Amino acid sequence: MDLQPKFDENGLVPCVVQDARTGEVLTLAYMNEEALTRTRETGETHFWSRSRQELWHKGETSGNVQKVRRLRYDCDADALVALVDPAGPACHTGERSCFYRGDMEPTAAEALATLERTIDERKASASAGSYTAELLADPPRIGDKVREEADEVARAAEGESDQRMREESADVLYHLAVLLASRGLSLADAFEELNARRR
Repeated sequence: MDLQPKFDENGLVPCVVQDARTGEVLTLAYMNEEALTRTRETGETHFWSRSRQELWHKGETSGNVQKVRRLRYDCDADALVALVDPAGPACHTGERSCFYRGDMEPTAAEALATLERTIDERKASASAGSYTAELLADPPRIGDKVREEADEVARAAEGESDQRMREESADVLYHLAVLLASRGLSLADAFEELNARRR
């Protein structure tokens, strides 16, 4: 049976919404008991609008629904995290995340998701002079580059500096992300495979 959260004096519980594939925080919204029930029943996020005082289904009018992959509770059961597959922007402004203001320099944890979005942009509209676009136009070359960079990181591991290890590892990750994108896959597909192997 699902744990029932502790709703506050207004009958609400905060819910942090994260992209299940990247871990990026998309929004903070509130659920009442009905919103939580509808979320569980439909597999898509439903919230309580504090400003409109009504239940709303995320994406009902925009099409930007959020399919729930996991629903988690904190240690006190007074806050939720919904891990979702978003069908579009989370923010009403059209931004991917509601948290698009402030210090926006990517953290280390955001690097791969940021890289994949850049690769997707190059794939959608190849710009002249883009190395990524050149690779995507020549799939056999991408495989060659992955082999080349993997060899370089292995050689760096044999006695080069930590900085060289960082650089060569970044090269492997970049080329691997491009290779996966060329096949319509993502790093999250590889991560899911890793999770499946833990069982």
